[in-house]
Amino acid sequence: MTDTAPSPNEAARFELARFERPSALSFLGYALGLVIIFWCLAGAGFSLEKVASSPPRFADFAARAFPPNLDPQVLARLGWKMVETLQIAVAGAVIGVIVSVPVALLAAKGLIAGPLVNQILRTALSFIRAVPDIAWALVFVVAVGLGPFAGMLAIVIDTIGFCGRFFADDMEATDKGPAESLTATGARKLDVVACATVPGSLPAFISTSLFALEKAVRSSTILGLVGAGGIGIELKVGFDLFDYPTAMTVILMIAVVVIGIELVSGWARTKIIGEQR
Repeated sequence: MTDTAPSPNEAARFELARFERPSALSFLGYALGLVIIFWCLAGAGFSLEKVASSPPRFADFAARAFPPNLDPQVLARLGWKMVETLQIAVAGAVIGVIVSVPVALLAAKGLIAGPLVNQILRTALSFIRAVPDIAWALVFVVAVGLGPFAGMLAIVIDTIGFCGRFFADDMEATDKGPAESLTATGARKLDVVACATVPGSLPAFISTSLFALEKAVRSSTILGLVGAGGIGIELKVGFDLFDYPTAMTVILMIAVVVIGIELVSGWARTKIIGEQR
């Protein structure tokens, strides 16, 4: 079977469809977009000269940082700090996920609460997500003092903002058939939610919760920079004292732990849900 070449008219229509001349308004939009991009680059201090001069400096840092500090006492100290980091992440993520469920039930449209409550809670969740986790850590350091408890509270709030929004979206997008069937039999709203909406959204809940755990582990590694516990303080001290081998050890430990958590989380999603979300 041979392919038939397009006729000249078909080829012309195809070319016109691919290279259609933009309208004046579209052209102005493209031009404005380019102007904004260059304006942002200028505001960010983008410099080709600095980019070109950075490799020797990076090489100097690498030469001073390698080999990493593998002293047994240092590794033991950093190991306990990493354990503390994981404790902050897991405790904060678990509490945040648990609290997110009732928050999401009230934020989801058409389930339990009215439109006003839905909007208020969604706005609150948007505010929580808009504030960086390290800023929440600073707030809780002021509120409860230095240490891992402040970091855990920051992870809790950050997880509520993350999971609360996605849990609510998942329940809104779940299949309405079982819920409508229960409603037709005279079931109450809470019964419909407990017996139809939540079970239908459970796979998405599990997937989102595992992503939240990954996010919490990554976040908890830097909360120590502001005194909220974890291994971040060791990274800061290493750079402050120009102890680059120890700082490199911290960086490698963080990378290994975060990648390991992501692999375990992906494996758990596959085993529990059957597919990656």
